[in-house]
Amino acid sequence: MQLPIYQVDAFAERVFEGNPAAVVPLSSWLPDETMQAIAMENQLSETAFFLPEGEGYALRWFTPTTEVDLCGHATLATAHVLFTEEGVPGESIRFSSRSGILTVNRLERGYSMDFPLDRPGPASELPAEVTEALGATVKEVLRGREDLVAVLESESEVRSLAPAMENIRRLDARGILVTAPGDGCDFVSRCFFPRFGIDEDPVTGSAHTTLAPFWAEVLKTNSLSARQISERGGNVHCHIEGDRISLSGNAVTYLQGRILVP
Repeated sequence: MQLPIYQVDAFAERVFEGNPAAVVPLSSWLPDETMQAIAMENQLSETAFFLPEGEGYALRWFTPTTEVDLCGHATLATAHVLFTEEGVPGESIRFSSRSGILTVNRLERGYSMDFPLDRPGPASELPAEVTEALGATVKEVLRGREDLVAVLESESEVRSLAPAMENIRRLDARGILVTAPGDGCDFVSRCFFPRFGIDEDPVTGSAHTTLAPFWAEVLKTNSLSARQISERGGNVHCHIEGDRISLSGNAVTYLQGRILVP
């Protein structure tokens, strides 16, 4: 069996920046173990699989080791593929997913995604373990739906982190989001998910559903500019409305091809 495959740099203005995601269009679901094997073979932080469903599309995401409930950059990449490579008309696409209905709108430049908000709360446990894992002084530790959030004093501290991945792997969370005020934007972050086969994710859309409400409260604004300062880096604009968040960014196609599945 041959399947089309695309690789898209999401939250990027040009290739070789942002977060690369593989996107595989399907006409029916493959066995879960086959989709997981494809994601492992791709060795990207996420591989997205989609198929037509009603007036929209069903969407699933796999890291190299597991299926996940929500992935922002691979959703952005999938919408980009549908609009620019598959020729889907209109200005909006609806996806059904394990996180409910997700809508992506085409902008004059780039795309905006409508996601559920994840407001983090205090995490009284684990501060010593977090400090040890990051090797940095942590101002505050919060807990979101799946991830821990570690707040540092400055962008330079976030940028210079060299965390111990084995220690992060032992934390009781999907991963850890490390954040601080930005020098040229409202906030910066780096995101680590070694338990899911991703030591550091280049740009993490889902993380901003957790980070943005924290910084919105601190900065007293519902519209925030963010940059994930991984080696590749990427910009995310966040706008909060009630219990939903709009995440905006651009995407660029890097690769088109076909994969051979036994």
